[in-house]
Amino acid sequence: MNITETVSILKDICPGSDIRENEPMSAHTTFRVGGPADIWCAPVTCDALIALLEYARSEQIHVTVIGKGSNLLVRDGGIRGIVVETTALSKIEKKKENILLAESGASLANLAIFARDCGLSGLEFAQGIPGTVGGAVYMNAGAYGGEIGLVARLTEYVTFSGAVGRLVGKEHRFGYRSSAFSDRDDIVILRTEFELEKGNIAAITEEMNDYRRRRKATQPLEYPSAGSTFKRPEGYFAGKLIMDSGLRGYTSGGAQVSEKHAGFVINCGGATCQDVLEVMRHVVSTVKEKFGVTLEPEVKIIGDN
Repeated sequence: MNITETVSILKDICPGSDIRENEPMSAHTTFRVGGPADIWCAPVTCDALIALLEYARSEQIHVTVIGKGSNLLVRDGGIRGIVVETTALSKIEKKKENILLAESGASLANLAIFARDCGLSGLEFAQGIPGTVGGAVYMNAGAYGGEIGLVARLTEYVTFSGAVGRLVGKEHRFGYRSSAFSDRDDIVILRTEFELEKGNIAAITEEMNDYRRRRKATQPLEYPSAGSTFKRPEGYFAGKLIMDSGLRGYTSGGAQVSEKHAGFVINCGGATCQDVLEVMRHVVSTVKEKFGVTLEPEVKIIGDN
C-alpha cells in the first residue's frame, strides 16, 4: 500500500472527512498509549464509511474500526492499514415518543443527556461511560446495574464484504460485556435504536448526578485509563481480588494499578503499551497464584508489537 496515494484516494471517497498519515493512536485512546496508524480516517457519513470499506476490500487493505478508544489498548508498533474512527458519525434524534436513534460514533454520555432532556429514562447509568454508542452495543457496556442490552432494540450494520443488515431484539445476543458483534472483526455498527421509558427529568438528573458523584469518589478519573481493566469473574470482583493480592499501586514504567481502585490500570505518566501489558500480566499471574482465578481483560488489545 502506498500511503500517500491511498490518502489521496480516500479524500475523494470520503469528502470532508479528516484523514491523516502516520497518526499516533495515543491521541485516539483514553489510555493515551499506542503507536502510529498508517492511515487514520474519520468518515463524516455512513455512506462514506461504506464506500471506504468497499475500496479497502478491492485493494486488500486491512481496516480497523474504533470509536473513542475508551476500551482499547493499542500496541506500541501501531496499526497497519487504515484505522476508521466513527466519532464523526454522531447524530442523535428522537424517532418516536420513546424511541431514540443514534449513530455509532455518538458519545454515550451525550445520548444519556439527550434522553434525559427528552424526559426518557433507561440510560442514566451511561452518562459517565466515556465511549461511543457503537462500542457500547458491541460490548454491552454497563454500570450500576444498567446495561445497553436492556434498552437497545434495533441495530443496523455493514460487514467488510459490503452486506448491510440489522439485528432486532434478542438477535443482539447480549451477554456480560458481549453481543452478537463482539466475536466478529468484519462488521461495523452504523446506528442503533433505543427504546426507553417516560420519566421525570428532575429525578433522572438526580440519578445521573448520584452516579457522577460515586464515580468521582471511587474511580481514578484524573488519570488516563480504559476504565475497568479486567472482566468480573463469576462469583468475584476483579478489583477486590487484585487488592487482596497486595497489588494496589504496583507499577511498571509509567503504568500502575490504581491506588484508588485496584480494578483500574492507569497511565500515571509516560506509559507505553508494553508498560500496561506488563502490569496486566503481573496482575493475572499473581491473582491466579493466590486465588486460583484467571482474570480476563475487559480491554481489547490490538496492533503490532
